[in-house]
Amino acid sequence: MSQEKIDRYKQEKANRKKNMKKQRMMSWARKGVLTLAGLALVGWLGYSAYDRFSSNKTRETTTVNYEAVNSYLIDLTEE
Repeated sequence: MSQEKIDRYKQEKANRKKNMKKQRMMSWARKGVLTLAGLALVGWLGYSAYDRFSSNKTRETTTVNYEAVNSYLIDLTEE
């Protein structure tokens, strides 16, 4: 072994705790990002399927008769 390899090994051994902690944090971050991406994909697919399903249905429309409200407001302004 050359002296350079020995020095590198000693430096790695001295920083082993720091390197292990960094690797653990990177692993958690990677898992978190993959989880969020998976959730976004599942949510998007679910929304797309729901939208496609609901777009095929006929939508019921409702009309509102405001005559009573309009006559009430007219009566208030006349007094």
